Amino acid sequence: MDFNQLMDFTDINNQLGDLFGVTLFDPQQFISLVIRFFINLAVVVSIARYFYYPHSRRRDYMFIFILMSMSIFLLVSLMEGGGMELGAAMGLFAIFGIMRFRTEAVPIREMTYLFMLIAVSVINAVAQGDYHPKAQYWDGVGIVTIVFVNLVFVLMAWLFESSKILSDSCSKYIKYDNVSLVAPDKRKELKADLEKRTGLKIERIEVGMIDYLKDAVLIRIFYNEEADRGSSIAEVNRMPR
Repeated sequence: MDFNQLMDFTDINNQLGDLFGVTLFDPQQFISLVIRFFINLAVVVSIARYFYYPHSRRRDYMFIFILMSMSIFLLVSLMEGGGMELGAAMGLFAIFGIMRFRTEAVPIREMTYLFMLIAVSVINAVAQGDYHPKAQYWDGVGIVTIVFVNLVFVLMAWLFESSKILSDSCSKYIKYDNVSLVAPDKRKELKADLEKRTGLKIERIEVGMIDYLKDAVLIRIFYNEEADRGSSIAEVNRMPR
């Protein structure tokens, strides 16, 4: 028995398909799945570990991003029919848009990463070639195209997390207890008081809602602090329950 005969599972696949509705092994499908799986795994882990995590230090979200992305990749990859794959992909986006995890309010930055990694996984899952036996040619998405698209996602994450495009400023909401200093002509005194209390070098101040009954005002400060950059709680404007 030569190598080609050894690797020919046609008869076994046909028999198992007739008996149980499943086949033993499809070499082309399996190798394609493995290649796309490891490409997707490398990209998802790289984005979650080396771009998201250093700025947020949230291991729980990093864990969720990786497992959810890989689960969606396998789910979409093993669905039959391109129409069902596209429908499932759109359905997953709609479901996560409605859910927002329900157990907690997920910050917009984390939601953006989640949707991006879901998009990467869906693209890698549906990107494969199709063989047309009558015309004897292949069409579809090749490995070079898959790698290029994945590199685009990595490049976008690197650009926006490296602060090469966006400002380095961080912001924070503060419930301030001295309404007398919010007047425009006392902004220098207000800034000095806030810098003394917070220990931050403040670049800009925005004054929001004023409550004269409680002698309180909502203030947003802008500052440059590496330790706070990317913090998901920095822009929370009220205490959690």
